[in-house]
Amino acid sequence: MQHELQDRTALVTGSTQGIGLAIAVDLARAGASVVVNGRSEDGVARAVEHVRGAVPDAVVDGVAADLATEAGATTMAERARDVDVLVNNLGIFESRPPLEITDDEWRRYFEVNVLSAIRLIRTYLPGMTERRWGRVISIASDSAVVVPAEMIHYGMTKTALLAVSRGFAKAAKGSGETVNTVIAGPTHTGGVEDFVAQLVGTDLPWDEAQREFMREHRPQSLIERLIEPEEIAHMVTYLASPRASATTGGALRADGGYVDSILP
Repeated sequence: MQHELQDRTALVTGSTQGIGLAIAVDLARAGASVVVNGRSEDGVARAVEHVRGAVPDAVVDGVAADLATEAGATTMAERARDVDVLVNNLGIFESRPPLEITDDEWRRYFEVNVLSAIRLIRTYLPGMTERRWGRVISIASDSAVVVPAEMIHYGMTKTALLAVSRGFAKAAKGSGETVNTVIAGPTHTGGVEDFVAQLVGTDLPWDEAQREFMREHRPQSLIERLIEPEEIAHMVTYLASPRASATTGGALRADGGYVDSILP
């Protein structure tokens, strides 16, 4: 798949670290010109250099914009005009007692995790339709299907992304575009390390803390470990490639067998 996305431009939101950065690197390896995104100029600059370091011949640009806002979405539309592959990766999460989640927090989670994706789909889908080719991939979570009691607000947004993707796939019917969601399982990122520390404490070495977290809080996992970001990225690159031309409207799992059902 090294050159299958040559002459394609891919935008990966929330890609200055973690899963988003791994996706940007993998798409660059597949030949795509990549646009990375984050809120700060410094973070975006570091991500651009990281992609170039991992893929020396990569064509990569960066746009600093808060895509949870209309102004940020406008900035992105002006800076990255023709996008062939849109990866809606931007997302926030935290552990919160359900009855303590305020109205403002519910709104913030919807703005960041759902409405940011909707705005960009509205922005870029028409151009994909004109070119008769395009890929929209949104990163959901096992929490969309198995909603954790400690993250109801997060799970709600990821469930919403499944509906958003399915609906826009119907809107793109027969146009040459595909719209899909990747259900990512518990994944090893810096943010998840902090989350694990919240739940199991900070006294344990990382390997032991990870095992304790999976045993106590994610026992459904069939691989019994956190997924590495690159493993999620490989699924995204496949869906972005010509090889996935018959896959649309789907919720594809890269979850380590976490979701205990045949279908999502």
